[in-house]
Amino acid sequence: MTVSEMISSRPELRNSRKTQLRMEHDGEVEPRSIQIAGTDPEMMASAARFNVEHGAQIIDINMGCPAKKVCSVLAGSALMKNEKLVTDILESVVNAVDVPVTLKTRTGWDEKNRNVMNIAKIAENTGIAALAIHGRTRSDKYNGEAEYDNIAEVKNRISIPVIANGDIDTPEKAAFVLQHTGADALMIGRAAQGNPWIFQEINYFLEHGKKMAAPELSLIRDVMLEHLTTLYTFYGEFMGIRIARKHIGWYCKNQPNGEAFRRLFNTLETPELQQEHIRLFFKGVNQTTKAA
Repeated sequence: MTVSEMISSRPELRNSRKTQLRMEHDGEVEPRSIQIAGTDPEMMASAARFNVEHGAQIIDINMGCPAKKVCSVLAGSALMKNEKLVTDILESVVNAVDVPVTLKTRTGWDEKNRNVMNIAKIAENTGIAALAIHGRTRSDKYNGEAEYDNIAEVKNRISIPVIANGDIDTPEKAAFVLQHTGADALMIGRAAQGNPWIFQEINYFLEHGKKMAAPELSLIRDVMLEHLTTLYTFYGEFMGIRIARKHIGWYCKNQPNGEAFRRLFNTLETPELQQEHIRLFFKGVNQTTKAA
């Protein structure tokens, strides 16, 4: 299952280009889980109803984002500071829609205020269907290493499904986190950037106890080209070209001369040039691999 990019609950933003793009669900794999963020219970309930009317099959509430622009308006993980408001928001959203409502959160606000257990109990009592926990506090942002002890404790003390998140970047790490936490599932974010095969690799490792073969270079190339074509179509050529640059950086970061190619790719201004250089890059990688 994939969760959408975060959509603000503010009604005045619903007609913005960014929000309209995030609410475009044609061709998406079901179930469609749409994540909303905000601080006002009634506004969040309205946003939940609005998104269900526009195709959401699951509503996910964001209380995990550590970004300054989100926390500065007391949304995202900043909400963990106010457990009464958390209760009000969860109750309002759960009561507003007939689809499952899930929650994404962190272990707390900072090292001295790890209150994820309190949040988990509130989630369970208000009818949240599943809880995803990132193994860092808000103040940690993405620094240091994620910890899983708090996730394990939550899993032991609540009855709803718990999803573990944070630094799960290899099949071996996935197996460890599942065993250590007892979590019902895993959530992977940054490790899938440029590596959409990680989910298949993890499933294979969990089933067979060994790693599957790495994807062929031709598969990586073809997926990249298809991804770029989709970006041009979805965002339009101007935005698609620019958004493609960050994705290509992720795809190529572990390839020979990947950093040099990323810098070159960032100078290319047409879809044709971008795709041509991807083909040339992988032709060069293939020759380098054979020579080695």
